[in-house]
Amino acid sequence: MNPYLIFFLSWLFPGLGHLLQKRFLKAAVFCTGILALLAMGILMKGKFYGTGVMHPLLLLGFVADLGNGLLYFLIRFLQLAAGDVKAVTFHYGTAYMASAGLLNYLVALNAFDIAKGRKE
Repeated sequence: MNPYLIFFLSWLFPGLGHLLQKRFLKAAVFCTGILALLAMGILMKGKFYGTGVMHPLLLLGFVADLGNGLLYFLIRFLQLAAGDVKAVTFHYGTAYMASAGLLNYLVALNAFDIAKGRKE
């Protein structure tokens, strides 16, 4: 398969790029880990970063959240990541969701490298 398509599909849903390359254990571990981070972030009343304030650090948070691919749009549509600033765990949940997106970027790059033949 085309490595760029593998990268896109892996970004779209965590572990999909590895699954298409028949690396089932890696796909399961990556998918479970990223989904667990997102679920914990939602349960901790975290919030996705927005684009309302164009501060550079907040924009980086938005790019990190966008790394969750299709799950970002699904969670945003279902309004699961509205956040609750009064919750004690609000900042932790927000960090977990951004970390899930950053981790998904790394997973997509790993799938891309495997498809290119740079890694086994």
